[in-house]
Amino acid sequence: MAEWSWVVYTVLEVLIAVACCLGNVLVVCAVCVGIRDSLREPTFCFLVSLAVADFLVGVAAVPLAVVLDGWVSLTPDLCLLLSCVVLVLTQASVLSLLAIAVDRYLRLHIPLRYKALATQRRTWLAVSVCWILSCLLGFTPLFGWNNYSSLTSDSTNTSSSSFISTPCTFLSVISLPFMVYFNFLGCVMAPLLVMTLLYVRIFWNLQGRLKESCPQAQASLLRERRLACSLALVLILFASCWIPLHLMNCLLLSHGPQAVTRGTLYTGILLSHANSAINPVVYAYRIPKIQQAYSQIWRRFLLRLNCCHGDKHVERSITSNRATHTETRGSGGKTTP
Repeated sequence: MAEWSWVVYTVLEVLIAVACCLGNVLVVCAVCVGIRDSLREPTFCFLVSLAVADFLVGVAAVPLAVVLDGWVSLTPDLCLLLSCVVLVLTQASVLSLLAIAVDRYLRLHIPLRYKALATQRRTWLAVSVCWILSCLLGFTPLFGWNNYSSLTSDSTNTSSSSFISTPCTFLSVISLPFMVYFNFLGCVMAPLLVMTLLYVRIFWNLQGRLKESCPQAQASLLRERRLACSLALVLILFASCWIPLHLMNCLLLSHGPQAVTRGTLYTGILLSHANSAINPVVYAYRIPKIQQAYSQIWRRFLLRLNCCHGDKHVERSITSNRATHTETRGSGGKTTP
């Protein structure tokens, strides 16, 4: 039964990884190619950052989650390093979402200063800061808050024990207190609470403006509210997909390994990874600019396919005409009956 659950888990992880890669590559292409001057808008720059993090979940985090399930033997140092990569990508998603919320808040509350403040250079600097902070927070276990000492305590020679390969699992090297107190409460829940307050202020502000504005200004405010609703939905989906896994870590810390079954833990991991595959679908249905860019990309793709088929048809026609002409010349200008 355990083997079957692992097989199902692995197959689903592969499907999620493929969806993450294809969907988020399409998002990056839509923003960078399909939408004119989109990279001058801070919101879309942060969406690209989030899409890159989601793409890397499919490329790195999902394969590592399958590998770091005790199926390979690695040195504790390498096992710890690979486990931290998963934390970095999660933190990059959280900080990208936080940057989006701050950007929408500033756009509404200081509209006159916003364009001067949110320049393209500062926007990409903010993206860089998000990723640098993600690396610092995600690689924190490398600096001491880990289970490395428990792995090497059985060995008499600590210096040589770091070169001994052992079955590598995420929780064998990452400390549960770190995951609960630092990662969950400090690096996930605190930003989520800040983002929730920002979106509450955003919707409150938009509602007040809609009541007081003239009909001409309401169209712009309604577009702003639609975009805010879409981004808030992305935030809600992130929280819904990731909090169950963190709550399982809380149960493991307080009640021990028997508190969470292996199948339940697999479900939580799958749900957290599925979030990275869901986001491109949300963009397609909720953000008109990205929806239009998707349509343009698909039209160009289909047009190129038709052109390729047309070129092949023309090439076959030319070849056929040349063969007929050669046959006619060989028969003295007379065609055979």
